[in-house]
Amino acid sequence: MIKKIKVHVADDHKILIDGVIALLNTEDDIEVEGYSLTGKEVIEWFKTNKADVLILDINMPELDGIGVLKIFQKRNISQKTIILSGLSDPKLVQEMIALGANGFIEKSSASEHIIRAIKTVHKGEQYYSDEIKSSLFELFVNESKTDETIKNVVEEPLTDREKEVLKLITQEFSTSEMAEKLDVSIKTIETHRRSLYKKLKVKNVVGLAMYAVKNNIV
Repeated sequence: MIKKIKVHVADDHKILIDGVIALLNTEDDIEVEGYSLTGKEVIEWFKTNKADVLILDINMPELDGIGVLKIFQKRNISQKTIILSGLSDPKLVQEMIALGANGFIEKSSASEHIIRAIKTVHKGEQYYSDEIKSSLFELFVNESKTDETIKNVVEEPLTDREKEVLKLITQEFSTSEMAEKLDVSIKTIETHRRSLYKKLKVKNVVGLAMYAVKNNIV
């Protein structure tokens, strides 16, 4: 039997929720575990329920998506979350990532990305739609040009192979694709990824991308 990915959907527009649920119901390995129309409903739902992945809107009544993530963080709730938003402001994306979001997709392209995003985030990776990645990359480049003091100081230098893996990560290669390209095992790629996080003292792929841009690796 296929182990299904349990997903909870939170948005203040019921018609959008219905559309997302209809799309997710086409996948045999995804199961929708309820929905919430406000941020407070999300908090209440997670008091007695669990989901592998939360699809979370930013602009909701009573408590917005930022408030939800802040409460999760305060309560030490580790919840894989994908932000679904009509906004693609890179500063906002950075804030959501800092609060623990694992992915960010625009509502305008949700149907194209949401299933892949759920499966990617469920595996422990991050996912960002093309529009979001472009805006983030532009922000990183601009910041690196205007502030030369932000380059990371790494106590232990990266190996050539770690730099290769870092470059592939910024080019959106999946773990399995990196393993195939470098002719190594998936386990080896995962080891390199953990080493990068440790050496660069970052928590997610966005931190890796920022380092790569600031240090001219990409």
